[in-house]
Amino acid sequence: MRDIFEQIADDIAKGPVDAVQAAREHTKVNLPKRFYERVSVELKDGAYAVLLDGRSIKTPARNSLVFKGEVIAEAVAAEWELQEEEINPGTMPLTRIAHSAIDAVEEKFADVADEITRYAGNDHLCYRADSPAELVMRQKQQWDPVLDWAEELLGGRFKLVEGIMHVAQDEAVTSAYRAQLDKYDALELAAIHTVTSVCGSAVLALALAEKAFDAETVWSAAHVDEDWNIEQWGQDEEAARIRRFKNDEFNAAALILIGAPEET
Repeated sequence: MRDIFEQIADDIAKGPVDAVQAAREHTKVNLPKRFYERVSVELKDGAYAVLLDGRSIKTPARNSLVFKGEVIAEAVAAEWELQEEEINPGTMPLTRIAHSAIDAVEEKFADVADEITRYAGNDHLCYRADSPAELVMRQKQQWDPVLDWAEELLGGRFKLVEGIMHVAQDEAVTSAYRAQLDKYDALELAAIHTVTSVCGSAVLALALAEKAFDAETVWSAAHVDEDWNIEQWGQDEEAARIRRFKNDEFNAAALILIGAPEET
C-alpha cells in the first residue's frame, strides 16, 4: 500500500493546499495497519532518530526522520506509539511538520520564508471591524500589543484599515520581517508556516517564535473574530471539529518553537 504520508505530501505539492485540510481529507481513506511493535529514539551521528522496531522511519522523500533535539524526537515518537490498530496521519501533526521540513523546507527555505512574508504584508491583525463596539475593543486589546511589539522589532509601522479592503504594507516593514526568518532552521520555519496558516497571521507566528507572547495568548488573538461569532450564534459540530484539529496543529508547531508549556 502506498504510504499515506506520501499521498498528503503529493497533494500539498500540487498547489496551495492547506496542510491541515489535506490531512483531514486523508483520514477518510483506508488507513494502513500498524506494522511495528516498538518505538524508540536513538542518538545517531549527532542527531536523534525515531525508530520503529529498531529501523529508521523514512519521510515521503525517503529521508531519515531525525532531529537536532531529543525533546522533539521523543514527541514525534510518542505520536507513533499512540497509533493503535491503524496509522492515522491526521493525529500526527508533529510528524507531518517534520516531513515538510526535511523534504521541502530544507531545499526551498527562501521560497517558504517569502511565502510567510507575503502573509505579513496582508496580515489579519491589520484588518479591523468598524462595529459592534465590543468586537472593535476586543481586537484592539488583543491585537494592538502584538503589533506594537512587531513594530518595535521591525523598525516600522503597520497600516490598519477597517473592513476587508486590501492595504499594502510598507516594503521596509515586510523586508525587515523577511530578514528575521533567516535565523531559524528548517523545522522551525515549517512550524512558523504552520502557525501562520492556522492563525492567518504571520505577525502572530513570529511573536510566538520569538517567545514574545505565549501560545495561549497567540491562539486567543488569532480567534478573536471566530470566538465573537460563536458567542453570538453558537458553533456547529463540524466547525468545532475543525477547530480542534487546527488546535492540534498549532500546539505541535508551538512545541517546536517554544517547547512544552511549564506545569503549574
